[in-house]
Amino acid sequence: MAGLEKLPALLAAGDWAAAEAVLKRAARARGAGAAIFYNLGKVYLEQGRAAPAMTWLARATGADPTHARAWFELGRAALLAEDFASAERGFDRALALVPGDMDARRNLGRVLLRRGGFTRARAIWAPLAGEPEADAALYHAAAEAGDAEAADLLAALLARPEARALALKTLVQTAKGTLPLQLP
Repeated sequence: MAGLEKLPALLAAGDWAAAEAVLKRAARARGAGAAIFYNLGKVYLEQGRAAPAMTWLARATGADPTHARAWFELGRAALLAEDFASAERGFDRALALVPGDMDARRNLGRVLLRRGGFTRARAIWAPLAGEPEADAALYHAAAEAGDAEAADLLAALLARPEARALALKTLVQTAKGTLPLQLP
């Protein structure tokens, strides 16, 4: 398609307006597919324009339902739009397509916590146990669900000096958590 040869240089330069124009022309052409739609969505996302990003990324996933990166970026665009249900679907589909995608796993876990899906959040975060963010998320989910192991998870998190700040932040964000009177 004419004009696409300029695209890599435009993207590298961060010339989003010119890249958008090139990609819009390409998207109107017969045979435009998922790659064009994906890149146009990414350009809108780079500009912080969630609504058009979601539109084009949804077209990309419609054209190629196995386009894992498009699903991931659709999740990111939905987060920007504060559409958490769509963000969950995007990250969930990206993770289903690429089970080893730790960015999709972390983002899905964050969205699940935000949406109150504590049981599923624990399952998503469990493979990452040992990482401070994962351990804080596991505590958060357990505390919100009222599970007895929440106290042990919190104690383990607070026992790690490098994780204390995150543990305290998580305590503040957790509705059913309790602030310990003494830190280990």
